[in-house]
Amino acid sequence: MGDHEQDLALVKRVQAGDNSAFDLLVRKYQHRIGAVVHRFVGDAAEAQDLVQDSFLRAWRALPGFRGDAQFYTWLYRIAVNTAKNHLVAQKRRPPTSDIEAGDAERMAVGDRLHDNDTPEHELLRQDVEGAVTDAVAALPPELREAITLREVDGLSYEEIAARMQCPIGTVRSRIFRAREAIDQRLRPLLGDERSKA
Repeated sequence: MGDHEQDLALVKRVQAGDNSAFDLLVRKYQHRIGAVVHRFVGDAAEAQDLVQDSFLRAWRALPGFRGDAQFYTWLYRIAVNTAKNHLVAQKRRPPTSDIEAGDAERMAVGDRLHDNDTPEHELLRQDVEGAVTDAVAALPPELREAITLREVDGLSYEEIAARMQCPIGTVRSRIFRAREAIDQRLRPLLGDERSKA
């Protein structure tokens, strides 16, 4: 069985609800995707976060993956667009025509919340903080620990893997599952119904 067939078999397992199959795809491609993203941003920690975001986007989009392209080619395009969109949002590089508009579907939550310091925005910020707190509290223990070590304690993926005694690929998987659960709680507050489509 070649790479394409193996990847497609794993994708089908994920689409059927087997999240452990996605862990295998993450472990297989995280270093290659990391190298791609690093070429765009240069900073290792920043690249690591963008790799995380790329796999999260891929996980969300996976129900629509039909195997017409190689999985890695599809994942590569997501990673490149994620890196380019990040640079555009940071105003570090002008937009280029090859960024797919559809892939730039969501700006960072922080950008939206800090556009205007109005009372309405302050209330929204408080609502969002409450929703995040509730979402974290509702997570399974292993997801809650992983996201807390990353976002609150600021540990690297390597440090979290050592602390939780599991592979880095598992850490990545737990963190993007936690972020997805939190994101689902935030969507109604931010009016981002498109993500549910």
